[in-house]
Amino acid sequence: MEAYAQALNIAIPFFVSLIIIEALVAKYKGMQVNRGPDAISSLSSGVTNVVKDVLGLSVVIISYSWLVDHIKLVELKATWAVFLVAFIAKDFAGYWVHRLEHEINFLWNRHIIHHSSEEYNLSCALRQSISSVLSFAALFMLPAALLGVPAEVIAVIAPIHLFMQFWYHTRVIGKLGFLEKIIVTPSHHRVHHAMNPEYIDKNYSQILIIWDKLFGTFQPELDDVQPVYGVKRPVKTWNPILINFQHFWLLLQDAWRTKSWKHKFLLWFKPTGWRPPDVAEKYPVQIVEDFDHFEKYDNHPSTALVYWSWFQLITTLLLMFFMFNQIANIPFPMLLVYGLFLFLSVYSYTTLLDKSPWALLTESLRAAMGWGLIVAMGDWFGLDRMMPGASTLLALYFAFSLGVVAWFVFSEVWPERKTARAQF
Repeated sequence: MEAYAQALNIAIPFFVSLIIIEALVAKYKGMQVNRGPDAISSLSSGVTNVVKDVLGLSVVIISYSWLVDHIKLVELKATWAVFLVAFIAKDFAGYWVHRLEHEINFLWNRHIIHHSSEEYNLSCALRQSISSVLSFAALFMLPAALLGVPAEVIAVIAPIHLFMQFWYHTRVIGKLGFLEKIIVTPSHHRVHHAMNPEYIDKNYSQILIIWDKLFGTFQPELDDVQPVYGVKRPVKTWNPILINFQHFWLLLQDAWRTKSWKHKFLLWFKPTGWRPPDVAEKYPVQIVEDFDHFEKYDNHPSTALVYWSWFQLITTLLLMFFMFNQIANIPFPMLLVYGLFLFLSVYSYTTLLDKSPWALLTESLRAAMGWGLIVAMGDWFGLDRMMPGASTLLALYFAFSLGVVAWFVFSEVWPERKTARAQF
């Protein structure tokens, strides 16, 4: 937990730097690859994901260490060749886990957040799941386990393999010649993130493109088909926590509403998007079909609201980094409370960015929780030891933030809702 948090202290600033560089390159090329609310949503999703991972909020069905201990046929030492075998095995497993997440209804819920952005840029790479509470990837690591690849080697390879999937989420890099035949490139992954009929459910590979070519899921980017990004049932929200559970909520509703007991069970394991016929007819959902005239989600937040959301995101990031650096000094139950506060923070400011009237309630809960923690502990998780008086400033910030949210709700959110109702 502590080692992973310290690694994130380095990785996150590095990723943010690359996102800024991408934006500058795109501007130089005359391209628009970012929209403020979308980038805020993507970065906020990254916050929730890393907090969840640092806290270890997942259940491992079977761990690789257990697997290798019980089924290994030989025992290998940690040589360079073993690291290469481990990398290939990890990439093979990643292909199949990724493919299943796209092809099975209930598994899609844990991956939909990654495809929910209607842009394609480095920030959308940070849209990672908080709903993937069950880990089953080790089941696809059987080849490595049989060969006796040490668990310590996999532990080193896994984060490297993950971080290597960041760079190709971009539109500013074109096709890369002979590399297109070997590794996953931005062009390959643009295809994967597109929902056009020509592209959907293709290019599942994570590092080596060979898996798609072996298993029949490869599709090159076509010069005459512009990728349209997003999901076919648009999420229509900037709130990453809501996005994480949208598909699950639809499945739950469908399971409740269908009259077929068979379908109540089978719909979870059917191909992604399948719905019971009686429910699909009575409760239709919007599906994108016209890709030539697709309109991206845009609720037109004011410039002031977007700037305020950036400020809230940056503040939340600073509080997250403080937690990461104090993780050894905070008891685990209080770390869970801290994590809950960060989740509530993300939920609150993205709810406001959605122009939801519920934003005032969520911000009130956030302020109350913040004040309660400061009063209960005497300061903010030991912050005053580093910066005397900082907890008092934080308490004042909670009050200021609540006031600003109230101002946005009454000056921007409610007037727009009243106008919309009058027009309707």
